[in-house]
Formats: sequence, structure tokens, C-alpha cells
Amino acid sequence: QVQLVESGGGLVQAGGSLRLSCAASGRTFSRLIMGWFRQAPGKEREFVAAIIAFSTYYADSVKGRFTISRDNAKNTVYLQMNSLKPEDTAVYYCAASVHLTTASDGNEYNYWGQGTQVTVSS
Repeated sequence: QVQLVESGGGLVQAGGSLRLSCAASGRTFSRLIMGWFRQAPGKEREFVAAIIAFSTYYADSVKGRFTISRDNAKNTVYLQMNSLKPEDTAVYYCAASVHLTTASDGNEYNYWGQGTQVTVSS
């Protein structure tokens, strides 16, 4: 089992920045594939970013603005979000998987956090 706890969400003005954190426990963190997803009201969950070892993957909508990183010593994955837009408003979820074939497919992640709200005002 893997437990994931997100933090760092909040309210920010458009153009601002936030850094989300996700602390993991229960398995060897360095072996986990970590991802961030988000779900806006009335919309389906969508892929944001993933990190496999130290290779990173991003949705086109966040490429160049968001950065995913991990600190294996702290069992934590981060999502640095810059140049935020109102359309980035959503609940952001951290997810983990032992193995997968498609980093952007949420169905391939086994473990999920409870989510953290990010609200970007215009």
C-alpha cells in the first residue's frame, strides 16, 4: 500500500505561482512512478504531469509553465506551477504506480491522494 498526502493548494491571482507537494509512504518511493492529475468542476479528470525515474512528461496545456520534480530522500514529489491561469483552477491529485505503460492514463495509477484545491482568480 502507498499513502499519498497532498499540500500546497490555495487561492492565487492569474500570473502567480504555487508549489504543490505530495508526501508518499508505504513503499520504496524511488521505485514509484508519480503523477499529477486535476479535475475541474463539471469536467473529467485530466493528466497534468508525471515523473518516471527522472524523466518528465507534461500535458500540452501546462508545458513550459509547470515543473514536476521529486526528492527521493524526502519521499516527496512536487509540482511547481508558474504563470497560472484561471483555467488551471481544479482539484489537483497526486497519484502513484509501481509500473505503467502510459504515463498520462489515470487508470494505470494504483494509488491516489485526497486532492488539494487550486483556485486561480482573474
